[in-house]
Amino acid sequence: MQYLTEIQAYEGNKKTAVTLGKFDCLHRGHQKLVSRVKELASGDIRSVVCAFDMGNHSLLTNEERRQRLEGQVDCLIECPFTKEIREMEAEQFIAHILSETLHAAYVVVGTDFRFGYEKRGDAAMLQEYAEKYGYELEVIKKETYQGREISSTYVRETLEKGDVRLAKELLGYTYGMEGIVEHGKQLGRKLGFPTMNVAWDERKIAPQFGVYACEAEIDGRLYHGIGNVGIKPTVAEVPRLLTEIYVFGYEGDAYGKYIKIRFCEFERPETKFHSIEDLKARVDADIIYGKTYFGE
Repeated sequence: MQYLTEIQAYEGNKKTAVTLGKFDCLHRGHQKLVSRVKELASGDIRSVVCAFDMGNHSLLTNEERRQRLEGQVDCLIECPFTKEIREMEAEQFIAHILSETLHAAYVVVGTDFRFGYEKRGDAAMLQEYAEKYGYELEVIKKETYQGREISSTYVRETLEKGDVRLAKELLGYTYGMEGIVEHGKQLGRKLGFPTMNVAWDERKIAPQFGVYACEAEIDGRLYHGIGNVGIKPTVAEVPRLLTEIYVFGYEGDAYGKYIKIRFCEFERPETKFHSIEDLKARVDADIIYGKTYFGE
């Protein structure tokens, strides 16, 4: 898959099947759009996903989105929502971006897709100009779950409540995070449960602070564990958003390793304990919860 960080960097004369949007979590609705451009692509037509980077807190980092689309489409363009893009008139966007740059033969969007200056462009406008600029438009209906349209807002709401099980239904995958294991105070090791600390990307949204049954991928192997998302109020001198995870059965040295963590089930909110002894007793109970959840 070709990966570009700005739309102006796209080169090529082949026609494309292109879908455009924020794609800030690749939920099941987004996946319908991606699947359709894959179906429309052929030897003469490239599949292209153009993801507008709004610069706000996202449910996926750019790297995570890239990983999820690797092998799915021919090209992923991470398009920063620059002043030039933001203030481009809607027809100019069609002419310059879709036609001249991407050579679109097919344009696939959701029903609520908006573009151009002050969001004046929509699916109706794309249809109006389709013949002039030589593409076919497909407007894909929203995916729903239990009668509600699946959206990034819906996913955010579920994560704010710690409902990672519902989030998985909306996303089609288990919500998680990834990063490098940092050196900590090794308090967990002293208390009998060595943990791994992984800092959150500052642009990525965390679920409700608390303890979760987790999966951890380390060196390509999957482990179970229990993890706390939050700022560790009992022991942290300076609040900093981390996931601290105790991985069942892992005996190696994980410092400096890049690991992936997925949140399977919410157990309890993050708590500030009165003493280290109270903290240890609670974590012992959390570990039992996690092992019971995974059937270990």
